[in-house]
Amino acid sequence: MKRINEKLIRVYTSILSIEEEALKKSQFNDLSIKEMHTIDAIGLHAQPTSSEVARRLRVTKGTLTVAVKNLVRKGYVERQQLDQDKRVVNLSLTRKGRLMYRAHQAFHQKMVAGFVDGFDADQTKLVERALDNLMHFLDENG
Repeated sequence: MKRINEKLIRVYTSILSIEEEALKKSQFNDLSIKEMHTIDAIGLHAQPTSSEVARRLRVTKGTLTVAVKNLVRKGYVERQQLDQDKRVVNLSLTRKGRLMYRAHQAFHQKMVAGFVDGFDADQTKLVERALDNLMHFLDENG
């Protein structure tokens, strides 16, 4: 158990470190990791409400509002208020935001492919089951 814990911590910190370094070297060097993950939570084609995105990120609506304000200013996100209810704000990505989203997804696809490289279908299912268990624990304790 101790070795698994150490490896999970190392994986988590390594992913964040690699993402940060890649951001600094990219055309998206004006973004923070949190902003990048906000773009990811907004998604490519859906137009989620601010409340939905805040729930996905596990942050308060106020925290998300600050992040979205910065992303709008930087040209990554657009806000649309509903005519029927001005309190509801839908979020969508601009062209620049969609480009960032795709770059982030490509990184994750390569990472996952490297993670399961050489695994057969049963081994991949076992990894998925272990990750499901971890997510269940995090959902209950987060």
